[in-house]
Amino acid sequence: MTRQLTHPRDQIMQTMDRIYRYRMTTTSGGNLSIRDDSGDVWISPARVDKGNLTRNDIVCVKPDGSVEGPHPPSSEFPFHKAIYEARPDLRSIVHAHPVALVAFSICGKTPDTRLFHQAHSVCGKTGFAPYGLPGSEQLGSNIAESFAAACDSVILENHGVVVGGESLPHAFERFEAFEFAAKTIIKGTQLGAVRYLTDEQLAEAHSRSVALKSVEPNAATTDEMELRRQLCEFIRRGCRQRLLISTEGSFSARLGDDSFVITPTQRDRERLGVDDLVLVQNGQREAGKKASRAVLAHRAIYQKHPHVNAIAFAHPVNATAFSVTDSVFDARTIPESYVFLRDVQRVPYGVQYRNDGSIADSVSAASPAAILENDGVLVTGSSVLDTFDRLEVLESTAEAVINARAVGDVSVMSDGVINELRDAFGLN
Repeated sequence: MTRQLTHPRDQIMQTMDRIYRYRMTTTSGGNLSIRDDSGDVWISPARVDKGNLTRNDIVCVKPDGSVEGPHPPSSEFPFHKAIYEARPDLRSIVHAHPVALVAFSICGKTPDTRLFHQAHSVCGKTGFAPYGLPGSEQLGSNIAESFAAACDSVILENHGVVVGGESLPHAFERFEAFEFAAKTIIKGTQLGAVRYLTDEQLAEAHSRSVALKSVEPNAATTDEMELRRQLCEFIRRGCRQRLLISTEGSFSARLGDDSFVITPTQRDRERLGVDDLVLVQNGQREAGKKASRAVLAHRAIYQKHPHVNAIAFAHPVNATAFSVTDSVFDARTIPESYVFLRDVQRVPYGVQYRNDGSIADSVSAASPAAILENDGVLVTGSSVLDTFDRLEVLESTAEAVINARAVGDVSVMSDGVINELRDAFGLN
């Protein structure tokens, strides 16, 4: 485990700010806690605005039950305590009411995380706890029973969700991935039957590995510095606009003929800085860093398509809903969608995990984006901005199509209109 140097007060404040900003809880809902090495439990307070939490609001509950802080601890402290007693390996807990997981909770169901290999891996074993009065010992007992059965992410009947982790960042990643899976299932169900992964498919993704040799790079050029800045800026924006999530996806930008900068593996996407990105040159990675496991797919695309200067593998929820169903994504909806996206291809599951370069056949100048079965989308562009713009258009189009199904039959533009667009915008 990475040595934690941020105080529990700041960890809780920063994580709650992120959860609230992502609209994954309300002003009064949700609570976070951290159990430190001394047995103290740091927890968010009761009846304090979650959108305006400060570090001084965080409460410390001692092992003897005494409380330090200006507020009483969250009314849900009893179930935090019960979980920690049932699971000594857990050091942090996230409880909130994100809308998709609440939808499952009020239907008495648990999302199937076999939707994506990463969600299945990150969320751990999932469970369901029967209803109990909020703040009661009974609720704590119900939840603790699920965690004692080795569950890591638990739906609370008619209430919300609780997840545990080895650290608060770990718990947050589980929480976010669980909600993402739930959202995608709900969106996908509006398109058709949702497809889940088999044991063999999960193993295919889990077992893949990339062993690049490392090399000490030369001093960074100003071009590299600028690309790193742009990537970090757009990755952060993508996370905040929910086009990316913290545990999934990769983004890269070409620096030279066989040189590019890419996101690292197993790092929170929103918190990446310019020093965290990995330079890959001639098939070798920057020493001391691990590139995304999709690095060979990025390299294959750059090698086959000289016009491509930036690549994103991403998981915007509406476009990803198309990836978990057999519903065909058609960009012929409005002029902007077709001009930016053209004809979006569908890639069979697992192609992007192979090291044979075949993923590069899925995109071209005439098809800059693709839907990856049960793994989000692939978007390419002439620059970081161009790629991000296409990613936004892809997600907006997908959301519009899904919403349109509640209004009436989706009408796509005719061949005549498409030909007019192709002529007007010089689309080959």
